[in-house]
Amino acid sequence: MVELRRDAVRVVVPATSANLGPAFDSAGLALAVYDELIAMVTDDEGVLIEIAGEGADTLPRDESHLVVQSMRRAFAWLGVEVPGFILRCGNTIPHGRGLGSSAAAIVGGIVLARAMVVDGRDRMTDADVLQLALEQEPHPDNLAAALHGGFTVAWLEQDGRADVVGMPVHADVHPVVLVPPQELKTAQAREMLPDSVPFADASSNVARAALLVHAMTREPARLMAATEDRLHQQRRAAAYPDSVALVRQLRDAGIPAVISGAGPTVLAFADASTLPTMSGVAGESWIVRMVDVSVEGAREVPVPLAEG
Repeated sequence: MVELRRDAVRVVVPATSANLGPAFDSAGLALAVYDELIAMVTDDEGVLIEIAGEGADTLPRDESHLVVQSMRRAFAWLGVEVPGFILRCGNTIPHGRGLGSSAAAIVGGIVLARAMVVDGRDRMTDADVLQLALEQEPHPDNLAAALHGGFTVAWLEQDGRADVVGMPVHADVHPVVLVPPQELKTAQAREMLPDSVPFADASSNVARAALLVHAMTREPARLMAATEDRLHQQRRAAAYPDSVALVRQLRDAGIPAVISGAGPTVLAFADASTLPTMSGVAGESWIVRMVDVSVEGAREVPVPLAEG
């Protein structure tokens, strides 16, 4: 029999950047910017949702909320009915910016539901979490990084199941996110991609993606060459011309830079001394922030006493 916890449960889940240039739909990097989810089972039917931070004025507060959808899927997978619960979302991951907000909601919701079941971790492995998440978001790059943390490479097997490997990030890899004011829906960016690409472009990206693994884990000095892309960024330039121009300017200045996921955020690898330069190039409307790599993915953490 599946038993539910009656106390509040808290999960944090990191932002993520996918692709990292050439490793399209496969590489992901977890960033130390977190959404916080707190939930508790109630005796009343339905959901009561509180949202603070990103999306507080726009996100739905009903069963259509992405976290709630993910929780419902996880409860069904675990074989438990949960008529009602309270959900509190503290969001700091920017929405529609290519920093994995939807992956955080999906993975965070599943991990949260798992944690609300007494023996949830025994019933649902991380591999199960990733596979269930794929039903809502069909590409494993952001999902894998949000679940496992650190630097990940994920792929789909012939049977449709996902697998992932995680690797420690070199201490000299320092991510910087440059976030523009405008949003871009991932679906819109996807529609701009061609059905096929020239063989030379594919070959170039294969080599760079292989080098990316080495650069991220062993030799960050190779990141400029390792982050070169010929598959997707330029082909979606019309969707975020300012971002593509910024990537070009930063790379011309010797700073490895790429479009983060589907954009329009730019991800760069640099040290703190270059922040003023990057801020000047980006302009006042952009948020320029150095962030740590999140070595952990979505996880349950203690509920503060005030929330308990």
